[in-house]
Amino acid sequence: MFCAAALACAQAAGPAFPNPGKASMSRDNQIAMGMDAAGQVYQQMPVLPDSSPETRYIRQLGQKLVATIPQQYSWPFQFHVVPQKDINAFAIPGGQMFVNVGTITAATSEGELAGVMAHEMAHVYMQHSAKQAGKAQTTGMLAQLAGMALGMSGAGNMAGGLVGQLGQMGIQMGAQGMMMKYSRNDESQADAVGAVILYKAGYNPQAMADFFKLMAAQGGGAPPAFFSSHPAPGNRQQAIQKEIANWPQQNFAADGPEWAQIHQHAMGVQTYTAEQIAQGAQSGQWAQLNQRNGAGLNPAGEPVFPTAAEAAAAPAVAPVLLEKVAPSHHMIQVDLGPMKMHRPENWQVKLPEKQGDFVLIAPAAGIVSDGVGYGVLLNGVPAQQVQGLGIDEVTSRLAQQMQKTNHLQPVGQVASITVAGHEGRAAMFQSASPFPGEDGKQQMERDWLVTAPDPNGAVIFMIFVTPEAHFNRLKPAYNAMVASIEFKQ
Repeated sequence: MFCAAALACAQAAGPAFPNPGKASMSRDNQIAMGMDAAGQVYQQMPVLPDSSPETRYIRQLGQKLVATIPQQYSWPFQFHVVPQKDINAFAIPGGQMFVNVGTITAATSEGELAGVMAHEMAHVYMQHSAKQAGKAQTTGMLAQLAGMALGMSGAGNMAGGLVGQLGQMGIQMGAQGMMMKYSRNDESQADAVGAVILYKAGYNPQAMADFFKLMAAQGGGAPPAFFSSHPAPGNRQQAIQKEIANWPQQNFAADGPEWAQIHQHAMGVQTYTAEQIAQGAQSGQWAQLNQRNGAGLNPAGEPVFPTAAEAAAAPAVAPVLLEKVAPSHHMIQVDLGPMKMHRPENWQVKLPEKQGDFVLIAPAAGIVSDGVGYGVLLNGVPAQQVQGLGIDEVTSRLAQQMQKTNHLQPVGQVASITVAGHEGRAAMFQSASPFPGEDGKQQMERDWLVTAPDPNGAVIFMIFVTPEAHFNRLKPAYNAMVASIEFKQ
């Protein structure tokens, strides 16, 4: 009796999610990178607005799938729909997922559509993109630092940091797609984990393999775009059937009336070919269309950094209340590749959009179109560019370039400072703040430069920015951030 009961419990439990393992890229970085990449999708591709029936449906279906994933392994998934004819879907590290209208119309059941989404979610769950990025890093992130010269070329507007991660990941930053080139092993894992998601959500896992078989048949000599970045593992159907063979039997969900309605409605949505989307991206057509339709990236509960277009269109900058930008007393660690440091919980990490830019850690309210008024900018100079130079000479050259390109004026003398056990330098500068004072008039800001050599011979530098009136209030947080730095060997 005891044995029978134990067996029944084991059968009722069903399949379990595997441990996804760890990636060298931190969770913070994966989420921040995904947000940046998703923002570029909205610039380079048409995206249906949140109010569209297809988007509402995909998000409901997506959340049903997300609910099956154990909380400790889950990600802040967000779902979007692209009016593209091609059968495709892709998910970006951190959980941003895009599904083509062509995928909705090609599916013959809700289970098949859910299978594609579950497969994509599985790639994020297993952190395949981040793990591939880790494999590409052979000498540490500082070796990939944008080839930034000591002259701070390209850093004139002081906006952006430790770069190269998107490039290292192989994410295609164009309208043709923004996903990893996955391996066959990645695909097999995504099938297996996707099957678990489907099963636990009440769908027949076989539907995933059925849809991929359908795509292959429709593709003929030119397989769907999905297969260009998702190489199909051999015997996909047999592998899934073997995976689910011993799972407890259950009554799988049947298609409801909503599926038939959305499938029919999607047939009438205006869609575009990959070529048309590529052409529109070059002309800026999609960024304008998305803005006109109210399609934008704004995850619930997450402050969003303004895009360049939004910042340029924003009204004149008004004084900002200190409580909107003041750093939280609770600090959390962020992994920046060659180093780790703590940041205020209410300040976000913004990764650079192009080589030569800075990593930015700041409150959303502290950023305006022409600069940063509150926050920290981080970058580094590779070892080969500082070879033979001491920390004093490197700091002096950085200071000279800051004065030249950003009109900063030195305040006081350069001082010694200890950073992660290494002797660094600190220098204070003064410049005009992008935020007016409480009286509405222009005010000055303090720009605190901190430099330090890392164990690999490179030099990292940070610029802490705050209006003079608030600098002493934020200085303890800045000191804490510097004190928290840990270099990686």
